[in-house]
Amino acid sequence: MTAVLPSRGQHVPSPRGVPLIGSARELRRDLLGLHLRAMREHGDVVRFWAGPPGARLVFYTVYHPDAVQRVLAGESGRYRKDNPFYAEVRWAFGDGILSSQDERWRRQRRLTQPLFTKARVAAAVPSIVAETDRLAQRWHPAAGGDGMVDLHAEMTRLTMLVVGRAVFGADLEEVLPAVSETFPPLAEYTLKRGFAPLRTPRSWPTPANRRAASAQRALYRVVDGMVARRRAAPTGTDDLLTLLLDARDPQTGQALDDAEIRDQALIFLLAGHETTATTLTMALHLLGRHPEVQARVRAEVDTVLCGRTPVAGDLARLDYTTMVVQETTRLYPAAFIIGRRTPSGDRIGEFSIPPRADVYVCPWATHRHPGFWAYPDRFDPERFTSERAATRHRYAWIPFGGGPRACIGQHFSIVESLAAIALLIRAYHVNTPSGDIPLATKITLRPAGPVPCSITPTTTA
Repeated sequence: MTAVLPSRGQHVPSPRGVPLIGSARELRRDLLGLHLRAMREHGDVVRFWAGPPGARLVFYTVYHPDAVQRVLAGESGRYRKDNPFYAEVRWAFGDGILSSQDERWRRQRRLTQPLFTKARVAAAVPSIVAETDRLAQRWHPAAGGDGMVDLHAEMTRLTMLVVGRAVFGADLEEVLPAVSETFPPLAEYTLKRGFAPLRTPRSWPTPANRRAASAQRALYRVVDGMVARRRAAPTGTDDLLTLLLDARDPQTGQALDDAEIRDQALIFLLAGHETTATTLTMALHLLGRHPEVQARVRAEVDTVLCGRTPVAGDLARLDYTTMVVQETTRLYPAAFIIGRRTPSGDRIGEFSIPPRADVYVCPWATHRHPGFWAYPDRFDPERFTSERAATRHRYAWIPFGGGPRACIGQHFSIVESLAAIALLIRAYHVNTPSGDIPLATKITLRPAGPVPCSITPTTTA
């Protein structure tokens, strides 16, 4: 299916909202539902406002894949990561590749791109398999008892170990306590300030500012110390920290300084574990709700692996399981909204976007656009057959963004998801209760609470 951007003249449609505060209440209570309703009722470019005069947020969101492509790729030079959210990310977690801009970003991209080649990701598969095998073994007592596990907690722990091991190697145990203690409060602080109409200066000694500053210092102290020790006494390992220390810009020959290495490591850890945890949690939940799909995944895994420990080449042959991962990320994109700011303004279709406007892409809504997805709320991995995918707009499915700033770790995330699903579904039948999973719109999309799942061993486990 295809659709075209509407022609509505210069006026960008906007939800009416509540007098004086606009969409403030809905943005706080039901952000995902607000965007779906706005797309369906007002079209493909929508203006939102929230808050009283003097403390008002105004921003635009685009939903049509043509407009998404313009913002992320075709006219990406008009759009920057200058909005308040990315400023807060820079302060809390460092100015890594997620938030950096201009020549700093280009240099970081040149230095880090070789670390995420297919060969590098393939080399990480044994570690992913080992961590997943340990999880499967740890589930055995549950399978022999009440048979219940919390998918959200388990997948978050798994991906933190996988990504943490990839970043810090054997030193993960040293940094993990600091990460576990500081990431949640820093993420919450970042989110609140990033979307607040008014922000107190960080120098003010408010309780929130003091807690955040203390958490940031504790986190930086641990990672800075690790970087300094690695530089003084190289370990010869191939974890990301070592690779970052050894990386050289192919154009200038320059290396990353210690602060840049810390920033990259923290950003990869932040962006890498929560996103894949959401994908794995929701994929297993959906498989538990659709036993016929689960059976097909298990049959494919048994056919491809024949009981062997998987290697990267095996995972590339899991075609149907890959379609399950793709459909899961369509329904539950961890990066549910992507923000930019346009310093000079833009024109999207017939709509004028003013200078210095904040513009958002919303994968959650675009993945349900009625012009491109039939029965969009239905779980249907067959949407991603090669034939159907070839006829669909490239920017109708954007779980990893798009354009020059598409997620550098998307291949790692998919490989990790395939390995974990293959091993867990080979070992266990999963069954999940009916009903929707409440979702939390934090820095990433994730379940708002536990995601219960009953597990029983398969006969082939």
